[in-house]
Amino acid sequence: MPRIPYETVDVFTDRPFGGNPLAVFTDARGLSDAQMQALAAEMNYSETTFVLPADDPANDARVRIFHRTAEMPFAGHPNVGTAYVLARHGQDRDGVLRFEQKAGLVEIAVERDAAGVVTGAVIAAPQALSLGMELPIDEIATCVGLSSDDIAIAAHKPVQASVGVKFVLTQVAPEALAGATPDLTAFRKLVRLHGDLAGRLSLFLYARDGNTIRARMFAPLAGTWEDPATGSASATLGALLLSLDGGDKAAFTITQGVEMGRPSVLKVTSWRAEDGYRSRVGGSCTPMFRGEALL
Repeated sequence: MPRIPYETVDVFTDRPFGGNPLAVFTDARGLSDAQMQALAAEMNYSETTFVLPADDPANDARVRIFHRTAEMPFAGHPNVGTAYVLARHGQDRDGVLRFEQKAGLVEIAVERDAAGVVTGAVIAAPQALSLGMELPIDEIATCVGLSSDDIAIAAHKPVQASVGVKFVLTQVAPEALAGATPDLTAFRKLVRLHGDLAGRLSLFLYARDGNTIRARMFAPLAGTWEDPATGSASATLGALLLSLDGGDKAAFTITQGVEMGRPSVLKVTSWRAEDGYRSRVGGSCTPMFRGEALL
């Protein structure tokens, strides 16, 4: 009976039972697409990763990312957590890992403490900021049980944006954030009305106090009622805010998962590049479980 090793880590936290859990199958050779998807559904985390040999020997691994119902081209906390696990196994090269993914090449800088112990990682999103459609304020508000007045539009309307995977970024009044509750019927109606969403809606709400941000992310159509920490959305938000604020570089601290009892801290750096606005996102990780899947 094949034994497929895996490890789990809590990502974007420095203590157990916080942050966003991730399962990493460290040697996924021989697994079919269907088996990877089934294992991701069985683990029942926001995402699960599968590590395969890189197609290009200049890179360190090919990493596939699955949430409960589908494969993703890129995601933040899976890359941070996977890099953390592989670096603990000594698989980085001078503190750097390069992962091949559907959205492009992802480069990760490993973080270590003074004693050389791996503590976390910082990833560079694979794409520059791209903006898509704006969504109606009232429909977005209905999706999360808020009123239209709770949606802040002075900086931007609810907008689809990406640095590798698409989110609808929506600023809300600080006092409204904690009261947001996803309405599955409203999510289904919104994607039905707007074909450009292609049946997918990951809604990232945030409240801002300068460069300190509180956030929540809901993607119930993909099986994630709420996500404790969303690195790719945080990286996207950083790039968007820099593009709106002006300047060449900015740093943001994003806290997420508080309402779920899994507080997470994400550090985002965004900068203006030749091809647009880009971001890095990183944080600490904590090891949790280690085992084998028996297939």
